[in-house]
Amino acid sequence: MRFVVFYLLFQMVFINLYSQQSKIDGQLINARTQQPIDNAKIQLLGHSEYIHSDLNGYFKLKIPERAEGEFLLKIAKEGFKDLKLPLVIYANKSIDLEVLLMNPDIAEKQLQMGSIVLSENALNQENIDVGFIPGLLNANRNNFLNAAAFDFSQTFFKARGYDSEYGVILINGLAFNKLFDGRPQWSNWGGLNDVQRNQEFVYGVGATDQHFGQVAGLTNFTMRASKFSKGSKISISAANRSYRGRLMATYHSGEIDNAWYYSVSASKRWGEEGFTNGTLYNSYGIFFAAEKTINKKHSINLTAFYTPTTRGKSAAITDEVFELKGRRYNSYWGLQNGKIRNARLREIKEPIVMLNHYWKLTSKTSLQNNLGYQFGKISNSRLDYGGTNLINFGDDIFYEGGGRNPDPAYYQNLPSYFLRFQGNENYEAAYKIQQEFIEDGQLNWQSLYEANQSQKNSNSNAIYALAADIANNRKWLFSSQFQHTISPIFSANAALSYTHLLNKNYAEIQDLLGGSEFLDINFFAEETETIPLEEAVQNNLKNPNKLVREGQVYKYHYNLNAAQAKAFYQLQFRKNKLSAFLGGSVSYTDYIRDGKFQSGLYQNQSLGESQQLDFTNLGFKGGITYQFNGKHAAILNSSYQTRAPNLQNSFSNPRQNNFIVQNLESEHIFSIDGSYQFRSSNFNAKLTGYFSNFSKLTDVSFYYADGLSGLGRNTTTAFVQEVLTNIEKQHIGIEFGADYQLTASLKLKTVVAIGQHIFANNPNLYVTSDSFSGSIDYGTSKLKNYRLANGPQHAAQVGFEYRDPDYWWFGATANYFSHAFINSSPLIRTDNFATAPDGLPLANYNPEVAKRLLQQEQLPDYWLVNLIGGKSWKIKQKYLGLFVSLNNILDTVFKTGGYEQSRNANYTSLKEDREREMPIFGNKYWFGRGITYFTNFYIRF
Repeated sequence: MRFVVFYLLFQMVFINLYSQQSKIDGQLINARTQQPIDNAKIQLLGHSEYIHSDLNGYFKLKIPERAEGEFLLKIAKEGFKDLKLPLVIYANKSIDLEVLLMNPDIAEKQLQMGSIVLSENALNQENIDVGFIPGLLNANRNNFLNAAAFDFSQTFFKARGYDSEYGVILINGLAFNKLFDGRPQWSNWGGLNDVQRNQEFVYGVGATDQHFGQVAGLTNFTMRASKFSKGSKISISAANRSYRGRLMATYHSGEIDNAWYYSVSASKRWGEEGFTNGTLYNSYGIFFAAEKTINKKHSINLTAFYTPTTRGKSAAITDEVFELKGRRYNSYWGLQNGKIRNARLREIKEPIVMLNHYWKLTSKTSLQNNLGYQFGKISNSRLDYGGTNLINFGDDIFYEGGGRNPDPAYYQNLPSYFLRFQGNENYEAAYKIQQEFIEDGQLNWQSLYEANQSQKNSNSNAIYALAADIANNRKWLFSSQFQHTISPIFSANAALSYTHLLNKNYAEIQDLLGGSEFLDINFFAEETETIPLEEAVQNNLKNPNKLVREGQVYKYHYNLNAAQAKAFYQLQFRKNKLSAFLGGSVSYTDYIRDGKFQSGLYQNQSLGESQQLDFTNLGFKGGITYQFNGKHAAILNSSYQTRAPNLQNSFSNPRQNNFIVQNLESEHIFSIDGSYQFRSSNFNAKLTGYFSNFSKLTDVSFYYADGLSGLGRNTTTAFVQEVLTNIEKQHIGIEFGADYQLTASLKLKTVVAIGQHIFANNPNLYVTSDSFSGSIDYGTSKLKNYRLANGPQHAAQVGFEYRDPDYWWFGATANYFSHAFINSSPLIRTDNFATAPDGLPLANYNPEVAKRLLQQEQLPDYWLVNLIGGKSWKIKQKYLGLFVSLNNILDTVFKTGGYEQSRNANYTSLKEDREREMPIFGNKYWFGRGITYFTNFYIRF
């Protein structure tokens, strides 16, 4: 009820009368086709207010009160070169520019066709976040962001080191970041490039119209049918990156009878494998939007799209595997009946439907109400080898532990495993395994079927099964956004939003691989391999010893319920050469876990609802821009906010129990950045310095560890949930981008990014596990001043672009990357590292050796050279275009990231492993692609 009252009050505030001002008038015409240009953005530099041209290309921009002197008028439209017109403005005098011609920008095709390159990078590695990508796709007029989007992205470079959860994605005013992990799900709109052209992007902390935003920026995709220019487009693409081919077709109706508009788009992307072996790709995309202009004040728009995507995952590999199989190797696949089959498929099927109401209350006031619904599921398949052999001993039935890990790159399947004992190496076995791995080294599907068939013949259960971890989502979204011009120098905007999520999580058997049934018990929680069946640890006590068939739920089943309400207000000031903004936000978030299975390990903490988590958070931001004249400007922005932890890091082991992360708090984020900008007719440059501090963060991860102390039993090994709390991170650095128009056709450009992104404290660490009760607190993890594993923290570029008057263009860049670090294991930097299993200090501990073992690995520096080019033609009333992109033409071998394995959790085991010629549990890496291409041909009519 309070929310309803607040909303009604929100709808009624800030109504004012319209006041007359002097204006800048004109009409925009395509220089090549002589057709009007609609939806172009017109802005007087130094002032944040802007307008768009109408369907006939006309515009009327109000001149800010008391604005006098020399200014630059900027006119921008995707697919066209920017117009920057020097104007002399006098008090109370309007300016009529009459007809302005805009030239098509062939290099804009780099953005349109190249955007697919970047968006697919986000799909390659499930556990690597590539930063805030989508806003960068609209960065063609910012040299630094353009480089980050197209040349730096292949290295998993992150602008300012920020994860994508710190950037906001809006579509028609609705925020589509996932409540589970805070990140956008790129696949939800993948393949719909032609309807994503209308974007408003704010980089970093800045003034935003519809949302408080985040430190990494905000992008609002406008997918209104009336905002697309009338016409059709068909394109075909070929590549060797994530997929091999793409078809896309789009039609925009423009205005038809009774002020209706509609748009449709469809695409198909496919490939048996991308650059990495075995990574199949299959995706469809369909989009529909219809809009009705009711009158001059009201318009209703319906948008719906669905982009089901299936892709094969790839694995990080050790140096040993790389030396044997190369950078394209992927252990997740094998041949079945002569065809590639990947055991780890990620399927995303989440349609989105939106209804938007646009209401122009007065000439000064507008209101936009948005309602959205997203549903569907995300599925991640894997091989389950926890099946059992049932053994009869008289009247008793025992079960015997599951199958062997079938991953061909599993450490026990590699040569190093047979050479692990110094002085007792099995060279014969190592050589045999090495040759088999080199000659094949892929998943043996046939052996899995044979093992299950053998079980079936003896009336026993399947040992192996292909299962899937499924998140079935139902999400409602609502937002209301209000904009009002208070006076010639003040404007206000505000927003309310509400999101409700029901997230159903469970495992499901997809394929029994020739077997009959799969026994649903927790074999891995046992200490011995053969157990009486009546003593088995049950995954669900409500249905003990369940025999699962294909399509049935097993192992775990729980729901996550989440709700989030936000309110945002912002005041903007513009007068003469000065503009400023001040904004604030308040939000409320709550989470509940609802267990559907009663775990045998957590009988009283798994079934039913958990304690409700709730967080109330505040945010403040402000900024100031001073335009010294048409060429020089200074910008300063800052923000401080608290933010609820995401669902992923709120429960320590939600598959098994209701346990909440200990000492869970809201995150605290402070950020400030300052820029100096210079713009002239032939030279542009921008220098930015930034500082951000993130504190009270939480991170939950899962892995198998050996060398643990304090387990209280005769073992040091367990599969654990590592919970890292009170994390503090610091990001500091500079960004520089410049370009110089050497001739009318040739432009030189350069970009530099220098960052230092580190852990700023020693966070707390504890572990939980199915193998022991309670939790083990290992104190602080000594991570302070370790670098964050967020891609290269230093990057630089030099390059050029040549644009011929005959509508062809060509460009090249040389890109340098350094200061990339792998992810350090927090566990081995706790006191456990120097502690024996009995809890006493290790007798052989050497601090100097330990310091060397714990030194963070920095990845080697490298250069990448990229080429791009294109050509367009006009044949009667049709436009044809060709775009080609070649990346890493020197075929440089480089590592994009990696992580330390936490298997060797103490000094003794880690030292022993590192001293081997080839460590068994060496660091794992992701390798960048070699020479790759992307080419696109389109026809527009």
